[in-house]
Amino acid sequence: MKKTALITGVTGQDGSYLAEFLLEKGYRVVGMTRRSSTDSMERIEHLGDRIELLQGDVLDQASLVAAIQAARPQEIYNLAAMSFVPTSWNQPVLTGEFTGLGVTRMLEAVRQVDPTIKFYQASSSEMFGKVREVPQNELTPFHPRSPYGVAKAYGHFLTVNYRESFGLFAVSGILFNHESPRRGLEFVTRKVTHGAARIKLGMASQLPMGNLDARRDWGFAGDYVRAMWAMLQQPEAGDYVVATGTDHSVRDLCRIAFEHAGLEYEKYVVIDEHLLRPAEVDHLLGDPTKARKQLGWEPTISFEALIRMMVDADLERLQKRPVEGHKVALSSARA
Repeated sequence: MKKTALITGVTGQDGSYLAEFLLEKGYRVVGMTRRSSTDSMERIEHLGDRIELLQGDVLDQASLVAAIQAARPQEIYNLAAMSFVPTSWNQPVLTGEFTGLGVTRMLEAVRQVDPTIKFYQASSSEMFGKVREVPQNELTPFHPRSPYGVAKAYGHFLTVNYRESFGLFAVSGILFNHESPRRGLEFVTRKVTHGAARIKLGMASQLPMGNLDARRDWGFAGDYVRAMWAMLQQPEAGDYVVATGTDHSVRDLCRIAFEHAGLEYEKYVVIDEHLLRPAEVDHLLGDPTKARKQLGWEPTISFEALIRMMVDADLERLQKRPVEGHKVALSSARA
């Protein structure tokens, strides 16, 4: 019988890649979306009617129960969250509601409707925050440095508690930074690749940035969704760090992106102190040994290849939708 998966946050970067992956695996895929006045379906438009959509909101317990009853999934992937760290400082209470309490509502809905459902929670490397050790693994203590990181830690421990207290098959993927051409413009990787493309095309003259020395373990989102699925196929539920095991600085990110566009980043990147975080997370580097051994998971796209892919996608995107009256031939943009 065809398996059914319910994905919250299906319109996001990870949700779109996960939906594609599960469709290839032969799943019936149901995506849960919030009622919104704006159309945010761009990332899943290409899937057409291959996925089903139903409404639900992690702020509303009754809607989650109704969604699970309607979809009758064997697997739930909870990717819904307020996912942008700087915004969590401006909206800390709403971040807690979505990213923390939203997990509680999801787990309670699973327990009420069908406790045999396998549940994946999207945890985050931001939970490590002010790290106690490098690299970070499943046993590294958390010291989150943002409302987002705190809320993710709450959701993570709730998932552990529902697994241990109620016997739910509930897992957490502690995912380190993962990017793609579908990443939102507010995230640093996409900000840089989009900025480099705009400067190359004559649409901008500089790129304001914050801390160039922060280091992150960046991978490709399309690789990371494979790990999510693999966690729910294991004989026992557990938590896994998903990372590449290599790190780069934001400065490296700028250099690679601008070089690929044929530019020198030093001429265009300017430091804006308003973009510095109130409490910086300086160095995140994951140890994916457990995921590699138990899940057989390996990343396939290198950091350099990922950034070049994103620059190319942004150049192409800007060519198709020129802004500010600029129209530049793609051949000259890639020169």
